[in-house]
Amino acid sequence: MIDLKETMKSNKESLQKWTDSERKVEALLRKSKVEESDIKDMSDEEIKVFLTIVNKQLKELKGEALDGLYEKIDLLRTSEDRNRQWEYNHIQITWAISTLMQEGGRMPTGLEIAKKAELSRQTVHKHLKEYAGDERYLETVEQFRFMSAKVLARVFSYAVNGDIRAAKLYFEVAGNMGKPMPAPTPVTNTQNNYIQVNQIRLSQESIEQLPAEQLGQLERLLKTVIKNQ
Repeated sequence: MIDLKETMKSNKESLQKWTDSERKVEALLRKSKVEESDIKDMSDEEIKVFLTIVNKQLKELKGEALDGLYEKIDLLRTSEDRNRQWEYNHIQITWAISTLMQEGGRMPTGLEIAKKAELSRQTVHKHLKEYAGDERYLETVEQFRFMSAKVLARVFSYAVNGDIRAAKLYFEVAGNMGKPMPAPTPVTNTQNNYIQVNQIRLSQESIEQLPAEQLGQLERLLKTVIKNQ
């Protein structure tokens, strides 16, 4: 037979223990930095509460508030945690830029990207400034290069079956294989010091701030336009 009195007493003690643990964790999270020494002597129950609260906040917080939490627990994070955060930021920023360009027909501002991606403006600025030299991005580039052989093989199959454009593309790509890519240089209107398409104006300063990859794309596009003229 179940002893209801003992059960209620046990539940009350568990609730009190959980509440005390929450208080301790909340006090810990009020610190500017949480260090390993802060959680070294915590009980299993307290660590469980700590992880529950932190994971809940990681899901709910956005923008600068999320940056603040990451900064607070930075000393407790593993390299795997940081990699996951970087990959998440990269996916969100890429999606935001793509979506906003389709919606507005122009390159969005940093503030617009941050709002769409639900990240802070500082995070977006830092990511865009540093991603091209990050080993995680370079690894992605290598994956595309790894797959290029398969794509070139498909182009070759079209070429040998009489597709002239495929043959031209094949010889062009095969002929440039192994050659270093020239460093892209800014392309500007030397008279007015800016490029304008309809109502969109791109100044020299804006061009110089573009990542190398986007700068190369812009240069290739302008060369195509000039050639067609």
